[in-house]
Amino acid sequence: MLIILVLPIVAIAYIAWHVWVMLPLSALWKSVIIAVGVLSFAMLFLNFRRVFDSMPLSVAQMAYEVGTSSIIVLLYLVMIFLLLDLGRLVHLVPKSFMYHNGYTALGILALLLCIFIYGNLHYKNKVRVPLEMTSQKPLPREYKIVMASDLHIGYHNTRKELARWVDMINAENPDFILIAGDIIDGSMRPVLEERMAEEFHRLKAPVYACLGNHEFYSGVPGAKQFYKDAGIHLLIDEAAVIDCSIVVIGRDDRTNMRRKPIKELVTNTRHLSPNTQHYSIVLDHQPYNLDRAEAAGVDFQLSGHTHRGQVWPISWITDRVYECSWGSHQRGNTQFYVSSGIGIWGGKFRIGTQSEYVVATLK
Repeated sequence: MLIILVLPIVAIAYIAWHVWVMLPLSALWKSVIIAVGVLSFAMLFLNFRRVFDSMPLSVAQMAYEVGTSSIIVLLYLVMIFLLLDLGRLVHLVPKSFMYHNGYTALGILALLLCIFIYGNLHYKNKVRVPLEMTSQKPLPREYKIVMASDLHIGYHNTRKELARWVDMINAENPDFILIAGDIIDGSMRPVLEERMAEEFHRLKAPVYACLGNHEFYSGVPGAKQFYKDAGIHLLIDEAAVIDCSIVVIGRDDRTNMRRKPIKELVTNTRHLSPNTQHYSIVLDHQPYNLDRAEAAGVDFQLSGHTHRGQVWPISWITDRVYECSWGSHQRGNTQFYVSSGIGIWGGKFRIGTQSEYVVATLK
């Protein structure tokens, strides 16, 4: 935890020094530019403490966007300056390139603008991912399922954006919809003030969902009430039966260390349906311990949470932290899909990753 707090401070100091020696401006203007950068980053922590919840919605939305975007800008500035410093060490970058050089500063600014305009446009493009699921157990018919995770509705993913997603899902005409947690981003204030629950009632198929870690940040009681108001079937270590042939099990989030083991949940579903050969689908927000789902005999598991790091090179880290950080995965007879999310936490940038929803066919 100490490293997480120290690293941003070191990064800010590193960037501030480079900005100071690079800009051909007076000390006053350089101080103002650095102060604006530091204040933007400070907004990230003020958002965590819900400081802006009492302010007008538009102000809170702006503060959220600036604060959460700043950490990604910070990451890319550190990478750019590290590359330039490395270039100096190997004598590829002249000293004059780094000191009192407005052209270099403008070049870095232009590069950042290009990167983040691309990242924002790429985020807005929601990728439709087709998925084939084959049951070895008898089913009365073929099913079309739309799957999503990590909507993170709130200050940055507003009701207008949610409405667009609802239209996209309805256009698929699914038999049912699965959401693997983190529907709510954090603060309940924008979700309630914009009456976002009403948008979910426009969905033309039943919705089954589990909790994510962000529902714990927003407060589980409030999240439960929102799910109820939205007409979503929230499953917390519970199961629901579809057509006496499919059992959907929603796990409590891993944040609750006392949640029931997956094997117990699967065993408890046997009395729910007269057809003991039902196809089992598990919604588990965080894709840890995939071996346990396999050992429990789960047919399919949908997860999210990772966002696949949201931006490169964080995607390299998530690819090594998780057995599967994104996409399809197979373990024995158990099929997994880990979604990178239709929404996002923080700054609306996708660099090297994608925002997606899954359209699955269960045969």
